Amino acid sequence: MTSTATLQTVLDELTARPGTGEKISVINPVTEEQIVEFTDCGAQAVDEAVARAKASFEAGVWSELPGRARAKIMWKIADLIDEHADEIAHLDSLNTGMPLMQATLGLPNCAEFFRYYAGWCTKISGNAYDVKTAGIATDTWVDMHTYTLKEPYGVVGLIFPWNGPIFNACAKLAPALAAGCSMVVKPAEETPLSAILLNRLIHEAGVPEGVVNLLTGYGHTAGAAITAHPDVEKVAFTGSTEIGKEIVRASAGNLKKVMLELGGKSPVLIYDDADLQKAIFMASMGIFVHSGQGCVCGSRVFVQRGVYDEVLEGISNMANFVKLGGPDEEGCMSGPLISQKQLTRVMGYIDEGKSEGAEVVTGGHRLDRKGYFVHPTVLTNVNRDMRLYQEEIFGPVVTVLPFDDDDEAVAMANDTTYGLAATAWTNDLSRAHRLGKRLQAGTVTINCQLVFDHAVPFGGYRQSGWGHEFGQEGIDAYLKTKSVWAQL
Repeated sequence: MTSTATLQTVLDELTARPGTGEKISVINPVTEEQIVEFTDCGAQAVDEAVARAKASFEAGVWSELPGRARAKIMWKIADLIDEHADEIAHLDSLNTGMPLMQATLGLPNCAEFFRYYAGWCTKISGNAYDVKTAGIATDTWVDMHTYTLKEPYGVVGLIFPWNGPIFNACAKLAPALAAGCSMVVKPAEETPLSAILLNRLIHEAGVPEGVVNLLTGYGHTAGAAITAHPDVEKVAFTGSTEIGKEIVRASAGNLKKVMLELGGKSPVLIYDDADLQKAIFMASMGIFVHSGQGCVCGSRVFVQRGVYDEVLEGISNMANFVKLGGPDEEGCMSGPLISQKQLTRVMGYIDEGKSEGAEVVTGGHRLDRKGYFVHPTVLTNVNRDMRLYQEEIFGPVVTVLPFDDDDEAVAMANDTTYGLAATAWTNDLSRAHRLGKRLQAGTVTINCQLVFDHAVPFGGYRQSGWGHEFGQEGIDAYLKTKSVWAQL
C-alpha cells in the first residue's frame, strides 16, 4: 500500500468514527490548511470503550494469556511497525510538520518498545519469604510462608501528546500490554493520524478485541472523561504540567493511580574545559530540533564566563544556520510549531521578555511565510523573575547566561519548579560526577544530550511528573503488588 493510499484510508477511518461532540479540524502546520475534520467522540464513547476494556480484562482474553503468548503477539506488532515504517513516518511528518528524516529515524525505537517489553512478559514475578511472626495474644512464634504477586492494574487510560505521536503511543502501549492490562487510549486531537494506523496494526497482530480501545477527541472532553471514569484504575499521561495537575484532581473520585510525564525547563551547563565545538552543536540542536517542542529540550544554557562570548556566538550562529521548512523541502532541519495556538504562546513569551529588557541576539520573530514557523531565538540579559526564564515555552527559544563557579552554576540550574533533565559539558571527570548528584533532575546527561535507551528509566523531579517510564520501572508502573500469607 502506498503512502498516499494509506493516508486516504486513515482519513476515511478517522472521519467515519462515531461521535457526539464538536467537529475537530486537523491542521497541517506547514500550510495552515485543513487535513481532515472529525467528530469528538464524546463521553458516551468513553463509557462504551471503558466497558469493553473492563469486559475484556475480566474475561482474561489478554491478561490471562501466558506471558510467552503475549510476547509473541507483541513481537508481531513490532514487525508490523517495521513493515509500515514508511507510512507511519509520512503520517507523523504530515501531521506535525517535522522533517521526514526525523520521523523516519524514530520508527525503529517505536518497534523496539514492543520487542523490549515482550521480553518482560515472561519475567513478571513476585518474591517468596519464609518468616516467623508472633501469634496474636501469645508469645509463640508462628511459621509463615509468604509471597507477592504482580498483577495488572486492569483498565488503564493512556493519553498521548502531539509532539511525538507514534513514539509516545508505543512508549505507553508496550508496557501496558506486557503487563496484561486492558486500555483506552487517546492521542492528542492535533495528531490522531498515526494512532489510527497503529491501532489497526495492533489488532492485525492478534491483540483481542476490547483490549485496546482507541478514542479520538479533545482533552477537555474525551481526556477528562477518561481521567474521571470510576472503572479506570490508572492513567498514564504525557503533556503539560498544567493538564497534569487537572488529571490529579480528576483522579480523586476513585483514587486512581496516576503516572505523569510533564514539562521541563532543562538547564545545560557548559564549562571552559568542555569540547566547545561539540557542546555548542548539541546545545543548539537540543533546543532548536523539532522547533523546541520536546520536554527535555535544553532551554536554559549557562556558560562559564571565560568562554561565554564564544559559546553565545556559536549558538547564535547555529540558530541562523538551522533551515526551517516543511517535510518535503530540501535541506529542511526543523519544522514549524504545531498550531496557531502554540505560535501565539511562543511569540507571547518572546514579546513579553523583550518588553521587560531581555536582549534578542538573534531570532525573536515569525518567518515571513505560510506555516507556524518561529526563527530559532537566542536571548540574553534575562533575569529569574521573567516568565520566559521560569516557564516552559515549548518553542525554539533559549536563554544563555554566564556563571563563574560550580556553586553558582548549580544554583542557577536548580532554580526552577521543574526537574526533568539537565546536562553538563566538562572534561573534569570528578566535577562531572559531582554535578550528576547535585543537579536536581530525573535525567542528567554528561557530555551528551538527547540520549535514550529502552532499558533506562525516565521520569521527572518536582513538577516534571510522577513515576517512571522505560526499563523495568516502565512495566512495574502497570502492575499492582499483592502479598499472600499462608500459615504452615
